[in-house]
Amino acid sequence: MGVLTGKTALVTGASRGIGRGIAERLGRDGARVAVHYGANEAAAKETVAAIEAAGGEAFAIGQELGVPGDAAALWAAFDARADGLDILVNNAGIGAARSFGTIDEAEFDRVFAVNTKAPFFLARLGADRLRDGGRIVNVSTGLSRTALMPDLIAYSMSKGALDVFTRDLSKVLGPRGITVNSVAPGIVATDNTAWLEGDEEARARAAAYSALGGIGSTAEIADVVAFLVSDDARWVTGTWIDATGGSLT
Repeated sequence: MGVLTGKTALVTGASRGIGRGIAERLGRDGARVAVHYGANEAAAKETVAAIEAAGGEAFAIGQELGVPGDAAALWAAFDARADGLDILVNNAGIGAARSFGTIDEAEFDRVFAVNTKAPFFLARLGADRLRDGGRIVNVSTGLSRTALMPDLIAYSMSKGALDVFTRDLSKVLGPRGITVNSVAPGIVATDNTAWLEGDEEARARAAAYSALGGIGSTAEIADVVAFLVSDDARWVTGTWIDATGGSLT
């Protein structure tokens, strides 16, 4: 039996990238995983199939985030397939590669709606579903602690707000034995960074940010999340975990 056998998890943005890696890892650890997707149903079903092929249990639920009523609609879809929750991973997020001088109000609002507002209300409306002793993990970024990429200023700000939310929510839910933590990846090999594969010079620069001299994998981020949602991390809450491979040193 896996360490999460008997538990139910919801991972947002789990159709690809870091979210998919987290969903697959939690599935291998025994959790029944709700694989959330925003638009790509086919990719979400691939994640479900991968979890099932490894002996796990999963189901896909679709809901666009960053729009009015998104959290309530997502939980309605979840409730139709599951009874109660043990683990919530707020992974879904979007970037905005716009500098301080070029980003417009609509882009700024969209980034905060998806990266900050959606996790807030998913947690708020999900708190009654979350069983005592549960886990919330918010996927942040190393950029909330460094000005390494100022052209992602709105994205970094939105994740900085998510980190504050993590700390405060840990106090709110602590009396119920629920832990709340942030995991901050650095540069990770996903669809969003696939362009690095064709540019050896850019890939070398990206790898040089890390003290370990490489680009992270989705599995490496998923391993950190797996620890935080396990019983081994029962005394860890309200904290920010640097999973950048030492990019902030």
